[in-house]
Amino acid sequence: MTPAESQMTHGTDSMMTRREHRLSAAGRRLGWALLALGSTAAAGCNYVILLGYLIGGPPSIEPDFDANTRRSLTDKDAIVAVVCYAPDEIKWDFDEIDREVAKYVTFRLHEHHIKVINPDLVAAWLDEHPDWTDPAEIGEALKCRYVISIDLQRFSLYEENSATLYRGRAEGLVSVYEVFEDGSSEQIYSKEFTSRYPLMVPRSTYEVTYSTFKRQYLSRLSEEIGRLFYEHYNGDDIPDAT
Repeated sequence: MTPAESQMTHGTDSMMTRREHRLSAAGRRLGWALLALGSTAAAGCNYVILLGYLIGGPPSIEPDFDANTRRSLTDKDAIVAVVCYAPDEIKWDFDEIDREVAKYVTFRLHEHHIKVINPDLVAAWLDEHPDWTDPAEIGEALKCRYVISIDLQRFSLYEENSATLYRGRAEGLVSVYEVFEDGSSEQIYSKEFTSRYPLMVPRSTYEVTYSTFKRQYLSRLSEEIGRLFYEHYNGDDIPDAT
């Protein structure tokens, strides 16, 4: 059995179950349909558009990775490993944040039918090879075609200048390396990201525990990074506004 075929758990307790995902998609289609209904009523016609929204939902947004590389991580032969680097100034407060981010992003990709290497296998290889420098080393060892590298440059959970309000923030760079059969690799994609959650107002520390909010934000951050690699919709951010 190859590493890619190793058993994958289906996410953490903060991620949506498949049933919740289906309900969310159905709710999104209903919301778009109601919006389309209002628009068509105001315009006076075109119920064909409304029917299309009811059946299939709104048009999806193409993943940024696909648009810029003309490749897709959902290709049949694509197997992906995710690694994350965090500097010491972040790890002083969040000592496992690099592994946590890598694990959440891996599960998020797996949830969207992208074949991934079990994050525990990746972490074990990194522990055994602390001096690695080339993503090709990971690809060759774990038999994957792509390595997603997340360079975390900022991570915090509190609103600025507050000890009683939560707001997750993160900044960093996502890079993708393609690993070739001869053992070489090439960087084919990079994208800076800036993340904030909740989007509108911070969350009171009296409403949710620290550990729960951390899980919620890691789930949200993994969604934002994951959307670089799978399709999504304009209305997907609405549940995370507060």
